[in-house]
Amino acid sequence: MRPSRTGAIVLGTVGIVLAGLALFAVFVYLTTFLGAGALLFGLLLALVPLAVVLLAVRWIDRWDPEPRPALIFAFLWGGGISAVTALVFDLGVQITIAASSGALAGSDFASAVIQAPIVEEIAKGFGVLVVFRAVRRHFNGPLDGVIYAATIAAGFAFSENIQYFGLAVTDGGGHNLGSTFLLRGVFSPFAHVTFTICTGLALGMAARRGASTGGAFGFFLLGLVPAIALHAVWNGATFVLTGNASILMYYVVVQVPLFIIAILVVVFFRRQEARITLRRLHEYSQAGWFTADEVSMLGTGAGRRQALAWGARQTRARKLAMRHFIADATRLAFVRDRLVRGQGTPALHAREARLLGLLMNDRSEVLGQPLPGTAPAA
Repeated sequence: MRPSRTGAIVLGTVGIVLAGLALFAVFVYLTTFLGAGALLFGLLLALVPLAVVLLAVRWIDRWDPEPRPALIFAFLWGGGISAVTALVFDLGVQITIAASSGALAGSDFASAVIQAPIVEEIAKGFGVLVVFRAVRRHFNGPLDGVIYAATIAAGFAFSENIQYFGLAVTDGGGHNLGSTFLLRGVFSPFAHVTFTICTGLALGMAARRGASTGGAFGFFLLGLVPAIALHAVWNGATFVLTGNASILMYYVVVQVPLFIIAILVVVFFRRQEARITLRRLHEYSQAGWFTADEVSMLGTGAGRRQALAWGARQTRARKLAMRHFIADATRLAFVRDRLVRGQGTPALHAREARLLGLLMNDRSEVLGQPLPGTAPAA
């Protein structure tokens, strides 16, 4: 039986519920000035870029999948809590402007280029920091930071896109909607992702170095700097540049190279995770825990594909056991990597022992043979 932690489950459930309520509050707010029809239309359109981003996140997350509840929380944080934070702060600014008798009027540029990047990136980045603290044992390195940051950014962009698409329908009709969807749904579905993964990468490096939550805060601040800067440059371009040709040129010259760099960074860290897995499992193989064939099966992409294809032809129990075998082996490799890096704690050593026990059970279930001294499964 695979153990669970009641306290973690309760806290995770509470977090998901609260973040979900925040997203619901965003929907209620948008309905007040968009109307139910425009909200629904904007929501349906916003699902298109959201699906593109989440498919990309799923591909990144294939090697060492993150806990599903943590990903759900991350998405709801982005779409709910981060969006509410930005809305509340903006409301406070508007009240301040009104109270000053219009003295601060004409501050659209400051709002878009200064206020929005700072507030939104802090709100999204803090979500990554919360996840870092909540699922620290699953937060192993930069790629995990990218996954959680991208998921949070996807949620935030989803809420934001509903507003933009809904306003385009109510204010400008089909032509305005088309240009808005082209800019946000086709040209820049990964814009928020590109910004926020800077913070995710920084916290991932903190995880790789074994930093505590307090120590990770410094990395969090470090990651915010490029995240805010990239966001400000993107927003500022819409004010500085005029005409579709200029915006398109900016997109090709600036945003496309940044997006390509982000892809290369992700691919690099994804391959690094595969190398770490193979190296650390080989060390366990030398100690007699795995055979060489098992290391190849668990630590290489080709081996995993063959193992999963074999599992697909077996009973449901064996199929699940094979998936657990691969997942537990990957987690074990990253635990071992932290131990090798000198981050050994009693809790980490206990987790290593627990994972080794789970792996032995996984293996016996895959082979269809009970471990010595255990009763066969009913």
